[in-house]
Amino acid sequence: MNFIIESTLKAVKELYQTDITADAISLQETRKEFEGQVTIVTFPFTKFSRKSPEQTGNEIGEYLKNELTEVAGFNVIKGFLNISLSDDYWLNKFYTHILPDDFAVFKPNGQKVMVEYSSPNTNKPLHLGHVRNNLLGYSVANILAAAGYEVIKSNLVNDRGIHICKSMLAWQKFGNGETPQSTGIKGDHLAGKYYVLFDKAYKEQIEQLKATGQTEDEAKKNAPIIKEAQAMLQQWEAGDKEVIDLWKTMNGWVYSGFAETYKKLGVSFDKYYYESNTYLLGKDIIEEGLQKGVFFKKEDGSVWIDLTADGLDQKLVLRADGTSVYMTQDLGTAQLKYDDYQMDQSIYVVGNEQDYHFKVLFLILQKLGKTWAKGLYHLSYGMVDLPSGKMKSREGTVVDADDLIDEMEKTAKDHTEALGKVEDFGEEEKQELYHTIGMGALKYFLLKVDPKKRLLFDPKESVDFQGHTGPFIQYTHARIKSVLKRADYEVGKAINMPELSGVERDMIVTLTLYPDMISQAADGHNPGIVANYVYEVAKVYNKFYHEKSILQAEDDQLKQFRLQLSAAASKVISNGMGLLGIQVPERM
Repeated sequence: MNFIIESTLKAVKELYQTDITADAISLQETRKEFEGQVTIVTFPFTKFSRKSPEQTGNEIGEYLKNELTEVAGFNVIKGFLNISLSDDYWLNKFYTHILPDDFAVFKPNGQKVMVEYSSPNTNKPLHLGHVRNNLLGYSVANILAAAGYEVIKSNLVNDRGIHICKSMLAWQKFGNGETPQSTGIKGDHLAGKYYVLFDKAYKEQIEQLKATGQTEDEAKKNAPIIKEAQAMLQQWEAGDKEVIDLWKTMNGWVYSGFAETYKKLGVSFDKYYYESNTYLLGKDIIEEGLQKGVFFKKEDGSVWIDLTADGLDQKLVLRADGTSVYMTQDLGTAQLKYDDYQMDQSIYVVGNEQDYHFKVLFLILQKLGKTWAKGLYHLSYGMVDLPSGKMKSREGTVVDADDLIDEMEKTAKDHTEALGKVEDFGEEEKQELYHTIGMGALKYFLLKVDPKKRLLFDPKESVDFQGHTGPFIQYTHARIKSVLKRADYEVGKAINMPELSGVERDMIVTLTLYPDMISQAADGHNPGIVANYVYEVAKVYNKFYHEKSILQAEDDQLKQFRLQLSAAASKVISNGMGLLGIQVPERM
């Protein structure tokens, strides 16, 4: 819309003898209830027009209408000048921008970005919180790639520590040698089973010790099973062969289980980092910081940083015994990632309970003079809640990702069969469709909301074919594909349309916004922008479908134009949903 800005600058100069800059002009999309497609805010111009906002708007509107063939008309509502662009302008946009294959294809921008997400622990399966994390990270990576960035999708796996030893020890004690193969239990669930069994045995021992007169804190420290787990961690750190072999075996089970869940979720990674390889990193950075005077040592030998001048507190970065804390490891891993890829941006997709940790991490790296630290970003997201009683989890506390996926497929199956939409489908095609609809419902529901917001996920509501849902958009896409198939449509040449109907114009106007939506979503690290935009495309298309006959249009020219409009809508819906990691079926 640069041509409108340029002509408005000329209008202000000629009408009011005033020079202004382009950033003084605010262009907006015209609100739905008013006629027009572009709105200029005229309030700022009244100080030099010395007229009311309405009068100023009318004068600038007349100037633009006389100056620009693209302006078909205008109206003024208070301080807002709403401009209607000509049908020729929109048809030209449609044929030169939207229909070609390179629509919304961005050129590489020379920027490299890493998106780190998932970051699971290898002592239990993925849960509902991980689902939001994975879907968010994967979608943000897709959107950044679409916007021209070179993207590396990474996963930092928390594969060591006391929690892993708890599962290992409980398996040694209570497992009787069982394996995923001997039990038919998925590997990550089997490891999770023993983590739960450890916790149960630990609680029993605490109660027994309390009965002998020990306090809660004493009993927690003295329970034999926790001492054994701590001893196992020391053996692991010392490289004890038996412990390392068991650790490799059980982690192997878990990785197989994770791979299965990742495949069902439709997410992937380019690079895996493992905490077992990175947990000793960062100590050299602490040494560097001590020499630079960024850190200080306390009398007990522990190393700290004082961030009180920055409105934060003092933070421990190395224990008195020389062992790492999470901050030490994260400093080292941040350096390792930069050394590996020299990326311009590094995005950490982590829940909002870690907001403070990342604030401190990024600030320390800046104080250490790491120039790349300015490209670090914490994509903080809110928790996901379920309406109570909707789903049971295996452990009774958190909802398991695999259970959730099964529940979504079942809900999609029940809903689709109740509507009688799959009577002519083969069995394999049905199962594939239920998975596509179920995952589309889950992903869309979790991604349409701003990541920062906490959300309540309702499986039944998410599968509604009529609401603001993934299945509604998927169904719209299938409807378009059905129309195109019945018409045996092929992309044709530009059609000379004498005029557009309101809904046809609305369809083109909505489609032109797609590249801008990708840019906004990439800049804001917010897939919700794309999700809500694609819903808008589906809504406008359905209005067009119900108001205008496509296959029975008055003449062949009109029919071809409406088929072209349908094909363009299908392409944008399919691409936009693809950025969210959602498949759209050809038929439903």
